[in-house]
Amino acid sequence: MKKRNGFTFVELLVGMAVTMVALAAAVLLFRDSTKANSNVTQSSDMSDNLRAGLNLIVQDLIQTGTGIPVGGISIPNTVDKNGCNVGAPVNRPPAVLNLTFQGPNSANKGCNVILPAVEPGNGLGPTVKSPDGTTGPATDVITIMYADNTLALDQKPITGPACPTGSILPDGSSITFDAAPGCVTIGAAGIPVNAGDLLMIYNANNPNGVLQTVSAVNGQTLIFNAGDAFNLNGRTATESSGTILTLQNLTAGAPNGTYPPTSCTRIWMITYYLDATTDRRHPTLMRAVNFNNPQPVAETLENLQFSYNFADGTTPAPVNQFTVPTLPAPSGDNENQIRSVNVYLGARSTSTTAATGRYARTNLATQVALRSMAYFNTY
Repeated sequence: MKKRNGFTFVELLVGMAVTMVALAAAVLLFRDSTKANSNVTQSSDMSDNLRAGLNLIVQDLIQTGTGIPVGGISIPNTVDKNGCNVGAPVNRPPAVLNLTFQGPNSANKGCNVILPAVEPGNGLGPTVKSPDGTTGPATDVITIMYADNTLALDQKPITGPACPTGSILPDGSSITFDAAPGCVTIGAAGIPVNAGDLLMIYNANNPNGVLQTVSAVNGQTLIFNAGDAFNLNGRTATESSGTILTLQNLTAGAPNGTYPPTSCTRIWMITYYLDATTDRRHPTLMRAVNFNNPQPVAETLENLQFSYNFADGTTPAPVNQFTVPTLPAPSGDNENQIRSVNVYLGARSTSTTAATGRYARTNLATQVALRSMAYFNTY
């Protein structure tokens, strides 16, 4: 037989070895690139969550105080000799947190008789425990208010010569808007007011206004039933201030059930907090408007902290305060002296990183000046 050319067994082994080395190098490179891509993706996701949450918080904080009286809005209250509210407290949204507007701290619990444009909530949020066992501090809650300036609700009065058929019941249980041309029209053809909306009603008798929760809308009539989520409606009997009675005209020093020209505007009350129970592995930053269902803003955030800078006429002024620094008011500080808010958000990766097998973490912080709060010259 003639000799045929081919690979020897040794050559085959050498070729296979070289191929295996090349394949191993390619697999290692692919694994490293996959890890790098995973790390970049995790980092990008954390950054996106932080920025999405922080941007929305900043947008709301910038508007804080718009259309709100400088001293805040009175809530239904009965005060004791120390000026503290001993009446039923006003509920603080959202319902899942089960909070009330009781006062800045436990030592003065119940002394709030007004709702300020910004209400701190140091340590009122959940403590987040991560899957790797890391436990952070108790998170914060913040509640802010500003007027909805997109509506023309306050351009015409409810009652008065301009809209004579507009009326408010003496007990404040409903408001009927005049349907005449030039007056405020409620509904699809006019201003959309919905159940759950929060209205600030005011007139010359009480320029700072009172708050009522819309229970239902019936044509041109807004109904305010007692037992609302805020616990604002139907409170006229025992409270000394902050109720619909303060808007009425007086006869012999007592409210007589009639109203001078009265206007109203819609108020947004917005609360930010962390939800660590719905999905324990991915705590979510939530934004609650009034007592409507809270909406998720950003996920896998482990920490939410706020501190506040005050302008109270002292030198140096209190800064980086987690609560109102000096109580009781009015001799000390109060929420209406807050001039800027420091926001801190901490985020965690949604899963462990391929490089270390641990969770990656990062944070973002900023300071927001409350431009609509009263200006105070510190110089």
